[in-house]
Amino acid sequence: MTTTAEHLRNTLDGRWRDVKNRMRDELSSEVFKPHYTPNTVIARTKVAEQLKIMASHGAAEDGFKKEHGGNGDVGAAVTQIEMLAMSDLSLMVKAGVQWGLFGGAIENLGTERHHEAYVQKIIDLDLLGCFAMTETGHGSDVQSLETTATYDPATQEFIIDSPTRTSRKDYIGGAAETARVAAVFAQLITPDGEGHGVHCFVVPIRDDEGNDLPGVTTSDCHYKGGLPGVDNGRIQFAHVRIPRENLLNKYADVAEDGTYTSPIENPNRRFFTMLGTLIRGRVTVGGSAGAAARVALDIATRYALQRRQFEDPDGGEVLLMDYLVHQRRLFPLIARSYALQFAQNELVAKCHELQTADDPDPEEQRELESRAAGLKAANTWHATRAIQEAREACGGAGYLAENRLIALKADTDVFTTFEGDNHVLYQLVAKELLTAYADDIKSMSPVEWVRFAANFAGERVLKRTAAQTIMQTILDTREDNEEEGSLFNRGTQVKMFEDREEYMVASVARRLQGKSKEMSAFDAFNSVQDHVLHVAQAHIDRIVLEAFVAGIDACEDRQAREVLGLVCDLYALTVIEEDKAWFVEHRFLSTERAKAVTRGINDRCRRLRPHAELLVDGFGIPEQLRYAEMLHPENIIDT
Repeated sequence: MTTTAEHLRNTLDGRWRDVKNRMRDELSSEVFKPHYTPNTVIARTKVAEQLKIMASHGAAEDGFKKEHGGNGDVGAAVTQIEMLAMSDLSLMVKAGVQWGLFGGAIENLGTERHHEAYVQKIIDLDLLGCFAMTETGHGSDVQSLETTATYDPATQEFIIDSPTRTSRKDYIGGAAETARVAAVFAQLITPDGEGHGVHCFVVPIRDDEGNDLPGVTTSDCHYKGGLPGVDNGRIQFAHVRIPRENLLNKYADVAEDGTYTSPIENPNRRFFTMLGTLIRGRVTVGGSAGAAARVALDIATRYALQRRQFEDPDGGEVLLMDYLVHQRRLFPLIARSYALQFAQNELVAKCHELQTADDPDPEEQRELESRAAGLKAANTWHATRAIQEAREACGGAGYLAENRLIALKADTDVFTTFEGDNHVLYQLVAKELLTAYADDIKSMSPVEWVRFAANFAGERVLKRTAAQTIMQTILDTREDNEEEGSLFNRGTQVKMFEDREEYMVASVARRLQGKSKEMSAFDAFNSVQDHVLHVAQAHIDRIVLEAFVAGIDACEDRQAREVLGLVCDLYALTVIEEDKAWFVEHRFLSTERAKAVTRGINDRCRRLRPHAELLVDGFGIPEQLRYAEMLHPENIIDT
């Protein structure tokens, strides 16, 4: 008989639950038991050993197409790497770099000659690579990278060069020690001196003994804030020559005589099409951050169900979890973890659908990229906040390495930065909203964006999530009145989220229109940047709530659905409370009803208290992977 906890876990696991269950079994073996050491030599050696074991079990095959030696199950590939976060985030990053970023670049940007030469070796770890995009001087602004790849028709070679100090490839996972080859992003220059924008090239950087090849200088980033098992490094090129065939030429090619051709004429569209094929990395980072947050909240919740503090008038001491303030600290974060995971499930499914399609719809691809950007930011910011709160909720015990929380905190800290700075990603989300998914929006500079918004921002179609088929029914049940109970009505909650998003999009468009008439386009955009970020936040909050609604609808067990309903209430009311000032200022909430939001959160925390352990059981984290010394009774000392 299936328990309520199992129903919760199955619902939260979503479409690839079988993959998650298999990973739970495999990661429960001794070799994947979480460990923490600041010693980079030990940590890197351990991760290399784990990666080899994964490869021998066929872990990478799902991520590559059948014709290239894989299974072609994109959703399973993303899910597997997400699950690694519960064991060791260094392992997750190393696997993601080798198979997701480096392997993904070869498969998605290359053609048959590259697939035959490299893909099977990448799957088997016979060829270790790195993804050399970011430079010392340019990270988020990839179009302005300074590394050059100049074609020499006399030898039919590209010359890869780092012409400036800031063109050094920096923070590159695998570059310090293990990578033998790099997927290098550089400005392609043809013999006539014309630049054709950023393209990707296969560049050998080390020989079989690990020595730098001529013209290549690598160095080690050494100690970082976390991820000691990842050998981040730097690469500089001094006129390194590679064969013409090493250009990954799916979207552009250079003939022997130096003639440049591309099936996509518009250089901006070409650039964003190339980057769009690499979306899987961003999806994976967000999902992995969410998994790490769930581990931390699981540990903190179980600790609060054991640890006692201060005298109970009825005798004994009070459990931490019996204090409302403690429930207030953990339950809203648990609720957000549930909400974000439902949204992540939809994102992975959409990514799988588009990346396995023969001819993906361009509009759906843009929408995927926007959603991946927004959810990556939401998940990683949530992880940073949730893990810190979990650490504090465990007091001094949470600061000990043996209890896992400091490693989770350190290892996820950079997730808000890589695969796109979160603030930049939220601007991408807002840009999609403001331009109503118009053609060529991704090629627009901020100046062009402002001009477009000034002329065309207006009515737009609300892009819904998987909840689309049930959303109208839910909205029809809303209760728009001042009664406190109506705040628990799902239709009322959804309408409040939708109204906030719609109002914000329209108002930021009006502000841009007004500002663009009195100042430069850049200044106009810059003056509303805070508003732009708020728009993106409102949009992501809305699609996350809709995903939660769809998740509840898919749950087959009545008791599990009831618990999920309470958790969804808590998520919705917490979002409203966090933005309460906006709702009151814009008269979407009266002051009295705003007070009722806070009372509603307290009510849901009290009602969820009996289900505290059930909620984290629903995360499905195996004992081996949640292992923290303080959770074992013999190590708990009541004071």
